[in-house]
Amino acid sequence: MRQIRGRTGGGFVAGGCSVRALFVGAGTLLISGLLGLAPAQAQQQTLPFVIAQAQGKGVPKRALPVPPKPTSQDENERASVINNWTIGLAGGLLEGTFVAYAADLGRALDDGDNLRVIPMITYGAVGNVSDLIYLKGVDFAITYADVLDHYKNVLKIPNIEKRVNYVMPMFQGELHIYVRPEINTLEDLRGKKVNFNTVGSAANYTGGIVFDRLGLQVERTYLNNAIALEEMKKGEIAAVIHVVGKPNALFSKINPEPGFKLLPLEFSEKFEDYYVPAELTHADYPNLIPKGQSVSTISVMALLAVFNWSPNVNGDRYRRFVRFIEYLFERFEKLRQPPYQPKWREMNIAGTIPGWTRFPAAQELIDKAHATATSSIDTSLARTQAAKAAPLDPAEQDRLFRQFLEWSKQRR
Repeated sequence: MRQIRGRTGGGFVAGGCSVRALFVGAGTLLISGLLGLAPAQAQQQTLPFVIAQAQGKGVPKRALPVPPKPTSQDENERASVINNWTIGLAGGLLEGTFVAYAADLGRALDDGDNLRVIPMITYGAVGNVSDLIYLKGVDFAITYADVLDHYKNVLKIPNIEKRVNYVMPMFQGELHIYVRPEINTLEDLRGKKVNFNTVGSAANYTGGIVFDRLGLQVERTYLNNAIALEEMKKGEIAAVIHVVGKPNALFSKINPEPGFKLLPLEFSEKFEDYYVPAELTHADYPNLIPKGQSVSTISVMALLAVFNWSPNVNGDRYRRFVRFIEYLFERFEKLRQPPYQPKWREMNIAGTIPGWTRFPAAQELIDKAHATATSSIDTSLARTQAAKAAPLDPAEQDRLFRQFLEWSKQRR
């Protein structure tokens, strides 16, 4: 055989015959031996496949065996039970906060055949709403309050505010701006590479809104933040944006490079619609923020969202939704205890979110609980106790009575 002389068509040649062709020929002989076919017959059946594979073209993968569908009545009944009360919950990115809360719900609400919640790793806040609308098997999703505006005003999804509702507000997700040593102000980022996490994430959307409203033009990248942090070390990226409930492991568990830090963002009227002032503290990130100091930022409310199915259109699915919400409300106190995420203790089921409509079944349960709690208050006893506390002061009696009613209302 003559020596290899060069390339032709992407394959080395030897003696005028490409190495690729040699591999194809050898493959044909091997297959013919295995299948008991004549070489020419084997070549006719396998050559197009082998050539396509060698050229890197799309080749149909061998289909895996398809498990047989249930054949017995017992199997059919079992399949029906499993599917009847199973809920798909869109969480978020593996390094984010959403997926941790989705996992909490999966554990706390699990009741075997009566209710099973399957948490899902997804693209994040923006992608979760899309999954809620279009992806089969997604029943509930965790997202941020500002995301609905994107679907309404940017993507122009018809009647989005009616199609997607919320069940309850959850927690505040804080904006984190992690920068290299040479960056000391937001203006220093102008024209530089800034990473906004992956497409569909909260950093991608909320971070983009913040920079747009500040008029800060940067070169945006959309890498997974774990990868982006490595690029920061090399000096390829100036900052990483992350929107997530604090403290988050992405920053709390890293050993920061010298001079790397969290940059402050002051709240202003530019952010009054969906955002509130917030701060990151030494307790949140002791490896990044000195003791006694804090970093100003803004935050946005996370919420549990649901597609607004009508009981008249998809009754079975609607009943699953109602059962999930009933379990959530009944077991909410369980979620507020260890080992679940500490921010459950800060949540108010009955809280409202501007621009969003609560899912009717959730609102009915809240109204029912409110009516029950109100009817259980013994107002006559409260009046008597107020009179004993201030026997000579009717005005003070009335104040104490109203204070008691307000206290009772807050407890609900």
